[in-house]
Amino acid sequence: MTRPGVAPDERRAAVGYITGTFDLFDAGHLALLCYAKANCDYLIVGVATDEMAIRATSRPPVIPFIERMLIVQSLRIVDAVVPQASSGGREAWNSISFDVLFVGEDLRETGEGQKLHDEVAAIGARIQYTTAYIDITDQQPQCSHAGD
Repeated sequence: MTRPGVAPDERRAAVGYITGTFDLFDAGHLALLCYAKANCDYLIVGVATDEMAIRATSRPPVIPFIERMLIVQSLRIVDAVVPQASSGGREAWNSISFDVLFVGEDLRETGEGQKLHDEVAAIGARIQYTTAYIDITDQQPQCSHAGD
């Protein structure tokens, strides 16, 4: 979906997808989710399973998977929550069919990031990079009722 007068890489996507472990949920997590929601119409959040989190960090999460799912699911800005069992863009798209994948800026210049970019581009979706720090006060319109 493209809004008139908006450059293609600035368009508002119909379905956005963002993933994370969301362990010890804090204001930084909330800011990322608010940023993603502000840039899509329907936000799907993939919460890393305990096994996925261990593969990524070599340690188990503090908060169990089901509780992390419930925490994220309780936010009004989140439209759907799904388990994230792999890091592949194509694999996620096959089950979700997102228009935009939100990923951290830190992946942009890495081999893993380039592979993900190519995967996502090949399926007709796009990546939107998030900065390492998003000020929650900048997200007030989207986040003011995040938990209502």
